[in-house]
Amino acid sequence: MTFSELLEWQWSRYDGTHRNRNHLLIKIVAVPLFWIGAVNFVVPLVFAGLVHALGGAILMAASLFLQAKGQEMEGTPPQPFADARDYVRRVLAEQFVTFPRFVISGGWWRNFNAAD
Repeated sequence: MTFSELLEWQWSRYDGTHRNRNHLLIKIVAVPLFWIGAVNFVVPLVFAGLVHALGGAILMAASLFLQAKGQEMEGTPPQPFADARDYVRRVLAEQFVTFPRFVISGGWWRNFNAAD
């Protein structure tokens, strides 16, 4: 599957798998935490070395842990990952494209208001 096909696939399922109010609250905090972690991982990795990038890796891991806990609150479980490459592609697509698109399109707000 190409990256654009992956984005289309994620988008087609996203609204239905993000309906729990607590999960939505976790996502609105955890995704920016992932972004901060990514910047704090990549920049030090390029300019200062692996040890300095550790803090960013910890932030990204904490964000993904929180999001996994939030996903457990949903009625529909996510599709299992095929392998490590699939995991990385899907996570990066969701964090940097699909979830921001969901927020900007009003989907997050709509689902938050419609949640029990």
